[in-house]
Amino acid sequence: MTGRARSAGPREGAAVSELSNSDRAGTDGASSLLLDSLRRRMHALFSLYYDAVATMDIDQVNHFEREGVLPIAFSLFHIVNMIDASFLLMTGTPPVWDSEWEARVHPAIADHGKHRTVDEMVHQRIGDYAEFQVYMRTVFDRVETWLAGLDPVELERLVIPRPFPEQVASTYSARVAGPEGITLLDATECWIYQHGLRHMGEIELSRGLVGLQGMTS
Repeated sequence: MTGRARSAGPREGAAVSELSNSDRAGTDGASSLLLDSLRRRMHALFSLYYDAVATMDIDQVNHFEREGVLPIAFSLFHIVNMIDASFLLMTGTPPVWDSEWEARVHPAIADHGKHRTVDEMVHQRIGDYAEFQVYMRTVFDRVETWLAGLDPVELERLVIPRPFPEQVASTYSARVAGPEGITLLDATECWIYQHGLRHMGEIELSRGLVGLQGMTS
């Protein structure tokens, strides 16, 4: 049999320090490509939210359809406030949200509602829609600025090791996590990107209830 033999790759379980220069370059290249994709996808996701809020008024956002159906106000405040809170676990940076922002946005329930019931959160309303949009842009801009300056190697950093606490064990990120736990990449993909897409889907559905179209074709 003729032909050029394939060179052996790094052995399974090899530490980064043991990799050859070519292997390390390949790993770094893949991480950079992944981070570039993450930056572009995050920007696209946030653009959907900007377009959504720009094409809704406060009455549509606070519209109450019926019991058991969460208003758009819930989905909007929940996702932005959750991204804000998650940033602390991911980066160690305190949330933007504080008593001053609460007074400015004036939500009916000053809580993202993750650990509350639907029966409670159907009462969520946004008091000052313009100020909420300022808060949303502040949170989103901080994420994009962080991603722009992030070292690709950081994506491998362990954020929450196994075994997971009860509140984490039931999350989507726990299903995604590898053997060691939730990495920064897992957290960014699950807590911000996937979570944001999930609630954008809710918003698109709820827009139909107030006579508006979805955000994409």
